[in-house]
Amino acid sequence: MKHAGKRNQIDRKTGPVTYIAIVVVAVIALFLANPAWLPFSAAVRASIAETEQNYILLKSDANATIAQLVTLALAVCIVWLAYQIIKLILNFLGNRGKRVLTVTDLMIGLLKYASVIVAIVWGLSILGVNATAVVAGIGIIGLIVGFGAQSLIEDIITGAFIIFENQYGLGDIIILDDFRGVVRSIGVRTTVIEDVGGNLKVVNNSDIRNFQNRSKKNSVALVICSVAYETDLPALEKLLAAELPPMLEAHRDLYLTAPRYLGVEELGESGVDLKFAVDCREENIFNARRALARDIRVLFADKGVEIPFPQVVVHQGE
Repeated sequence: MKHAGKRNQIDRKTGPVTYIAIVVVAVIALFLANPAWLPFSAAVRASIAETEQNYILLKSDANATIAQLVTLALAVCIVWLAYQIIKLILNFLGNRGKRVLTVTDLMIGLLKYASVIVAIVWGLSILGVNATAVVAGIGIIGLIVGFGAQSLIEDIITGAFIIFENQYGLGDIIILDDFRGVVRSIGVRTTVIEDVGGNLKVVNNSDIRNFQNRSKKNSVALVICSVAYETDLPALEKLLAAELPPMLEAHRDLYLTAPRYLGVEELGESGVDLKFAVDCREENIFNARRALARDIRVLFADKGVEIPFPQVVVHQGE
């Protein structure tokens, strides 16, 4: 998908290994769900079936060690399969647009945490531990204070506001402090930004403040070029009016509009600074700037327009 970054596209590719793993785990779960197919004695199979009936359906207690282990394996298989299937569905839905992709990416992050919690609580219950009593005994407030979850909750809430207010999404280019990069992922706690050099910046959602989203609107690539003071500006401006528009056809992949001459920017020490601009997408702003600078240099060289440069004059005494 174009709006998603390269890393995000790689992450969302479901390779053959994942499908094979899903099939293998499904077969294992099928065998575990049917104890009669297992190579155990009749008594062990009966105990496994009873334990699974009790714990998978959450009816009552059972105490056969082998049966508990088999039931625990079945529960883990069920949770993993459910996670993978829901993840595949969310990835499929995420291909429908950048906004949907951003939401589904966050939901996958939440789903991962939820799957781990469900597997732990369910596993403790199968092993005979009253997980509900343990959680109630520790207390939700105790967990928040003990694990420093105050910042975690702040990150989660801030991330939710970022998503629902559509402040930025996957593939958007943002500037945070002095770091400019593409948003590669928006997780439950953090946002990952990648710059043009491939460097990743991981920021807590609650620490993302006073940023610029450069992908909301088209950007403008600016180039300043000097000409000698002896240049006939009115004649040069007529030349630019005729020569700049055709440059659009040569750079349709970079330019959204024809380059335009904005006027005299400054009277420099050695020449007159002229300013040029062209509309482009933010992801192309550096390439567009380089292309425009080259086009102007080639045009000036072809038309004999002098571009001044600093010179040192040495006077030799007698």
